[in-house]
Amino acid sequence: MMHAMAIPPFEHFYEQHRVEVLRLLRRRLGAERADDAFQETFLRALRAYRRLEHGEHLRAWVLTIAQNVELDALRRAKPTAELVESGAEDSRPAYEELAALTDGLPPKERAAVVLRYGYDLSYDQIAVALGSSPNAARQAASTGVRRLRRSVSS
Repeated sequence: MMHAMAIPPFEHFYEQHRVEVLRLLRRRLGAERADDAFQETFLRALRAYRRLEHGEHLRAWVLTIAQNVELDALRRAKPTAELVESGAEDSRPAYEELAALTDGLPPKERAAVVLRYGYDLSYDQIAVALGSSPNAARQAASTGVRRLRRSVSS
């Protein structure tokens, strides 16, 4: 029979996990956005802390909150820098090269496929562009590719 671990006072919890949470957020969001995300993480943790039933897995719990705050920050983020023109010019943009293949796809799947395979964007970047999560972006691209394979093999 397992015994539930006691929940430490929030101050001890904060002291024990603050360095690791800040390190995670700085690595993923950069120093500029990490401080706000850090504060939001511990604010969310504080709000939910009194509802905890036991003190097991507090590290995983707070890191999950931090990851959710990170995803929220990435969804809200808007590109601030202008795209730099590269020296090489293609004869056609990537979306034109994929147009013949992707014309029959639903709009979200088409956008995910073009952004992933035409522009080589990561799923995090595609998620921001589509206003969805990285998992939803991955799913849209995957579903789009499966539809394309079926249409080409038919």
